Amino acid sequence: MLPAPARYRFAVFERALAGPEINPPKARSLYMNSDDRGTDRQRRFGALCEALRPDLIRFAFWLARDRALAEDVVQEALLRAWKSFDALTDEAKAKQWMLTIVRREHARTWERKRLETVNLDALVQAEAPVLASDDDAALAEMREALFRLDDDYREPLVLQVMMGYTTNEIAAHLGLTQGAVLTRLFRARHKLRTAMAVDGTENEA
Repeated sequence: MLPAPARYRFAVFERALAGPEINPPKARSLYMNSDDRGTDRQRRFGALCEALRPDLIRFAFWLARDRALAEDVVQEALLRAWKSFDALTDEAKAKQWMLTIVRREHARTWERKRLETVNLDALVQAEAPVLASDDDAALAEMREALFRLDDDYREPLVLQVMMGYTTNEIAAHLGLTQGAVLTRLFRARHKLRTAMAVDGTENEA
């Protein structure tokens, strides 16, 4: 059994990746063709959206590091998913399918907007209300450390801890080898430990 401090840090880590809690506004209609209203296809897709939307929003937030952009990305991703819903042959794999669409839509958005390098200090300050936790300073600190991780490290970590992906599934999702995924996960955790000063080491240069 882990010692008490380690169990506490692990619990904080799990809670940090599970949040922050974001309550997305009601989505506009995803069904662009009125002839589709009331069909079994619409009901099935609507049920999947209702079940998966909170996770999609959280995933998009950790990718985009911006609440409004995350909501826009998910909205566009759901529209794309609706248009290609017939391509989903196994609804048990709907979550992975939709996360892939969200990831691709996020990449399209950044390419389309050609965003400049982000000032992380300004970004953290702007998102402080989302990252902060009134009753748990350690949780807020962990979320900020996660927020500052490079995309290459943050994304596989979010997929593993928040979405429950195996390393093989992460590799397939990101187009990497399993070894590369394991390396990124190891480095991500090391960077978090360094940032949180858990192991008493100094911050990396």
